[in-house]
Amino acid sequence: MQRNYAKRMDRMKASEIRELLKLTTKPEIISFAGGLPAPELFPVEDIAKVAHDLVLKEGRQLLQYATTEGRLTLRQKIAKRMAEKYGTPGIDPDDILITTGSQQCLDFCGKLFLDPGDVVLCESPSYLGALNAFNAYEPVFKEVPTDEEGIIPEELDKILATTPRVKFIYVIPEFQNPTGVSWTVERRRKFMEVVNKYDLPVFEDDPYGELRYTGKMNPTLKSMDTKGLVSFLGTFSKIFCPGMRLGWIAGPHDIVEKFVTIKQSADLHTSNFDQGIVDAYIDSCDLDAHVEEIKALYGKRLQLILKTMEEEFPEGVTFTRPEGGLFLWVTMPKGVSSLKVFNKCIEMKVAAVIGDAFYPNEKTDRSLRVNYSNMPEDRIIEGIKRMAKAIKAVMAESK
Repeated sequence: MQRNYAKRMDRMKASEIRELLKLTTKPEIISFAGGLPAPELFPVEDIAKVAHDLVLKEGRQLLQYATTEGRLTLRQKIAKRMAEKYGTPGIDPDDILITTGSQQCLDFCGKLFLDPGDVVLCESPSYLGALNAFNAYEPVFKEVPTDEEGIIPEELDKILATTPRVKFIYVIPEFQNPTGVSWTVERRRKFMEVVNKYDLPVFEDDPYGELRYTGKMNPTLKSMDTKGLVSFLGTFSKIFCPGMRLGWIAGPHDIVEKFVTIKQSADLHTSNFDQGIVDAYIDSCDLDAHVEEIKALYGKRLQLILKTMEEEFPEGVTFTRPEGGLFLWVTMPKGVSSLKVFNKCIEMKVAAVIGDAFYPNEKTDRSLRVNYSNMPEDRIIEGIKRMAKAIKAVMAESK
């Protein structure tokens, strides 16, 4: 049967990452493809007790419809945590909206700001899930060049000076997905100078900010915002459990109000039950201690994968060396195709994500994104050895 779908569906494709995650169901594949947290760290017993007690205490209210904005006591806790962890005191809980994962925030950004032909600015490369979310609203993407210190503010200034119809810029300053790069403090300051100059709305996506294993936590863009330009997107997926699908936006009041209106027509509200569990967990358990456990394990795995790459990868292959987050960015020498490397990796029963997926326009065919958080130590070593063999084989063929 021929179905008459909306034209926007031509721009919406299945996420390459989601498709690659299907590989994880095959036990013989060592998959570095997804950005999955380690399930052994999920606080299952604590959640079971919290859920049991909460249902007995307020089960009927918990299972009823709730306000679109989200549970007030949870929004208050988020405001407090943002002040303590992210350097943003004074955020009003009324300027926070609980969303169904921070991914929903990204869809709302497009729905609120974008008409066909409007311009979205993003880092080059950028998070595939955001590009897919925005793409449904038919924008033009302009990529802002980046380097090992983050976005290049001078390049951003040039683009803004010559490009009409720019609606917003989407950035991931801390442990960026896919590269793992963190912007330097100086780059953050200069970036804010540029966006202040043009009054450009900023969506700062920060899923990984608390996952710093070494070094000092950087200031958020939100903490530097003096003009009400920055909306901060946060999530419990990486510091608690991704299956809860709980995120939030903390932003200018007018933007949050519009997001509330959009959410009312999207899903009325985020799961009241899940909100209640996270709220009660923070009350009765130690979320900070849980995050420290996560950091200890991931930090150990990060050091192991870096050491193994140093030992196994051939000369000419480079990779980022983040101090936190979930990802590494591996770049092949010139003339070596990452697509060919990917295909050879699959032959050798190891998987990563092709770097081209993270570029909305320009394709490089030289990079792979590698995740290490959801991988036991012995599998990390074996997987990187397989990947190194695949890279060496393709390099030999490319000579």
